[in-house]
Amino acid sequence: MPYKEQKVEKLYYTIGEVAEMFNVNTSLIRFWEKDFDVIKPKKNKKGNRLFTKEDIENFHIIYHLVKEKGMTLKGAKKKLKENKDDTVQNFEIIKALTGIKKILLEIKEEMKQ
Repeated sequence: MPYKEQKVEKLYYTIGEVAEMFNVNTSLIRFWEKDFDVIKPKKNKKGNRLFTKEDIENFHIIYHLVKEKGMTLKGAKKKLKENKDDTVQNFEIIKALTGIKKILLEIKEEMKQ
């Protein structure tokens, strides 16, 4: 039976990797970590922050609210605190629709050729 390569997901991401994912400075990641209690990185023996997949998902939501929707930090914190489930659900819907749009645009480009 042939060997099947499986994608291995990381358990933890460094602050540099997280900053690169969102194309922001590490200082913004540290600022959001302190400002939003949904971000809870672990720290290794050296004191380096190690972010989990859940932290990354929360960063996605914060990024969406602040950078894409233009909410203030205070407004984003309030939205997450008062209505996190709806906020997460809306974010997931937007993410799915963005994926569908990308696929449709690719199909459109292929049809032009």
